[in-house]
Amino acid sequence: MNFETGHSSQRAALVALFRDVFSASEGPREGAAIGTFVNRLLSETPAGDLRVFCAREGDALAGCICFSRLDYPEDARRVFLLSPVAVATQRQGQGVGQALLRHGLAALRAEGIEIAMTYGDPAYSGRVGFRPAPEAEARPPLPLSMPQGWLWQALDGSDPRPLAGPSHCVAALRDPGLW
Repeated sequence: MNFETGHSSQRAALVALFRDVFSASEGPREGAAIGTFVNRLLSETPAGDLRVFCAREGDALAGCICFSRLDYPEDARRVFLLSPVAVATQRQGQGVGQALLRHGLAALRAEGIEIAMTYGDPAYSGRVGFRPAPEAEARPPLPLSMPQGWLWQALDGSDPRPLAGPSHCVAALRDPGLW
């Protein structure tokens, strides 16, 4: 498996991957919604606010993860939010997602990003070090429908310290339906 960084030449393929994966697991309506979200995320987010990591086997796209800036204006630390994650349906359960997450987190760490957040399945994300984030210590940008899915980790391996103030996400994530 090879890892790639960036998305400029493969936006359509990435949108299709996310749409197809979410359609297979959650139904066509959710697949279409996630496809639209990913298209907006990739096309509207400034390059400095987005990190995209893909896994490939030969010419086949095996998975993709996206991190976008989560700004805490009252806190000097750099924070990025993992969302979304997709592993090709035929490659699920084979460790592709976990390897891709480890690769992406290592790249963020090497770049000096201090905190990674995510909003998802605690059992899945917990395998790569994410732990529950109390909303009082890391305020989400929008109300959470499943607060148990708000997770974080300090990329230096320490326990995360509370983040000061409110947070602001990139425009593509400002849809309350995603939260």
